[in-house]
Amino acid sequence: MAKLDILLGDYPHTRPLKDGTLPVDGVECRFQTAKPLYSAFPRMVRDLEFDVCEMPVATFLQAREAGVPVTLLPVVLIGATHHGSLTRLPDSPALDPRRLAGKRIGVRSYGQTTGLWVRGILREDYGVHASEITWVTTEEAHVASYRDPTNVERWAGRNVAGLLRAGDVDAAVLGPRAIGTQGTPLVPVIENAEAAGRAWCERHGTVPANHLLVVRDDVLKTERDAVTALYRALAQAIADTAGQRGQATPAGRAVAAGWSDSLSNCLHTAARYALEQQVVRTPVDLVGIERGAEFLAD
Repeated sequence: MAKLDILLGDYPHTRPLKDGTLPVDGVECRFQTAKPLYSAFPRMVRDLEFDVCEMPVATFLQAREAGVPVTLLPVVLIGATHHGSLTRLPDSPALDPRRLAGKRIGVRSYGQTTGLWVRGILREDYGVHASEITWVTTEEAHVASYRDPTNVERWAGRNVAGLLRAGDVDAAVLGPRAIGTQGTPLVPVIENAEAAGRAWCERHGTVPANHLLVVRDDVLKTERDAVTALYRALAQAIADTAGQRGQATPAGRAVAAGWSDSLSNCLHTAARYALEQQVVRTPVDLVGIERGAEFLAD
């Protein structure tokens, strides 16, 4: 029986695989853990520690540019709109997103995927470019070889909400799952953020993905049947748990398996944003990425 070391977050659509309710045919799945989850991502892109691993979109794009031998599997594990992810303290002065040039914004890492989406939104919807803002980070990128742009500062040993409370930044980027978890109630900088996010999704024909799934190239070569079985089981789990997600919400619709116009639109938009922001320095080979998982259609 094939064996796979797998790192997945804890979601309704991953639990049936992790607790054995939905077995993966012919595969012994050895599920690994990491707390917080994002601590596993540098272990994957630097040391290839897992056979199959959840991975943020921006980390995957940087890993591809750095030559990390991983292949994307067409699974969106989590996603959401991010107009509400640019936040401020509730008692601080309101900020006009069109006038953020010259401001300081905190974000865990410049290569964080939520930051990628927020910077794309600011440029596209409000005319403010990433290069016009000082980005204050608390951690380095997951990909060791990546170097931040010159308008990025590193304040190690801090957390993003702490930077905001101390007045060291004017606003902070926190993903939907992080808002409210760092001891500070926060409010969106962008007014009517939910409606603005839905309008973005309609315009782009997609929901911003945060985490996808990758497999090591050598594992794909030697254990292709096992990887296919895992993918199909996960796709089944996503379908079976659709009722547990709010399908009327962008976050509920984001979770999906299989190549689709939505996933293609998401990757094209993320790749464009990444190049504009110097999250990557060379154009992303999207054709190569999509061809990488053609075996799943066999």
